[in-house]
Amino acid sequence: MKAIVYSSTGGSDVLEFVDRPVPQPGPGAVRVRVEVSGVNHSDWKAREFGHRGGALMYPEVVPHHDGGGVIDAVGDGVDPSRVGQRVWVWEAAYKRPHGTAAEYTIVPSGNAVPLPDGLSFDVGASLGLRAVAAHRCLLAGQNGPSRLGPGALAGCTVLVAGGAGGVGQAAIQLATWSGAFVIATVSSAEKAKLALAAGAAHTVDYRSDTVVSDIRALAPGGVDLIVEAASTVNIDIDMEILAPLGTVASYGTEGTNELTFPTRLAIGRNLRFQFVMVMTMPTADKDLASADITAAAAAGAITVGEQAGLPLHRFPLHRTGEAHDAVQAGIVGKVLVDIGASTP
Repeated sequence: MKAIVYSSTGGSDVLEFVDRPVPQPGPGAVRVRVEVSGVNHSDWKAREFGHRGGALMYPEVVPHHDGGGVIDAVGDGVDPSRVGQRVWVWEAAYKRPHGTAAEYTIVPSGNAVPLPDGLSFDVGASLGLRAVAAHRCLLAGQNGPSRLGPGALAGCTVLVAGGAGGVGQAAIQLATWSGAFVIATVSSAEKAKLALAAGAAHTVDYRSDTVVSDIRALAPGGVDLIVEAASTVNIDIDMEILAPLGTVASYGTEGTNELTFPTRLAIGRNLRFQFVMVMTMPTADKDLASADITAAAAAGAITVGEQAGLPLHRFPLHRTGEAHDAVQAGIVGKVLVDIGASTP
């Protein structure tokens, strides 16, 4: 099979386009013939910095967690009827050497989630980590629902920081589907258009000197839940706009490594801070996220493309290095790798 691999940390030049044997699924696992692979920030970071201490967990790694494809083989303990099933794949490269930047990948059966009829592999490859992170953030609010769905967030004001980003776009779509009033912060008119296309009711320029008053004008009683991409940078703004019993759900690491906030104010308002790392979430929460995200996608609530606020950028497999560079450079939208276009 054609695959992208790396055997040392470094820049995108460590990625190699190679031929490898087709892997075989073990007990509880499935093999997926990958059609489209999705690229996340975690993919280039893992390639550049490795695991803790800078080492790789395996002598050779096939990158990428997310993808869309078809199950073509199953291991012991997996229902054989799953062969031929269209699926969206996520967390493929977490503690495993076989990511989705290859013609075939091996994942636990639960990480190959049935893709609803009528949805493209582009949608499937664009769900994964970003949608699971968004889902986890949206369930972090105090006295909030136990799962997402129509009406689940009715009466809740949600602020999505970085509404034109990948997680931000998914958070807007999932929150809107669940009935929330959604405000998104952005840094340009172009990004405002994308956040509005995703379903935000309003956008605010977070670089403006009046960002706090602009948000307060839209949410006089304060914001109930903030889906935060950069808590260390935005903490002062967040503290000014949170309603009593409000929550900051932070999934990003932008800015410094230390978060400082006024504890007296936080205690006085009974505020909550929830930090989100998808890979280390409990299994039950991951399963719940998979189910809710699939339901939202089936209902047409999660879509991709510029008209949905998430422009797509495509690369063939042998140009995966360029795909990584685009994500690292902060390209707006979702970067996809077409596995079928694997021959240079």
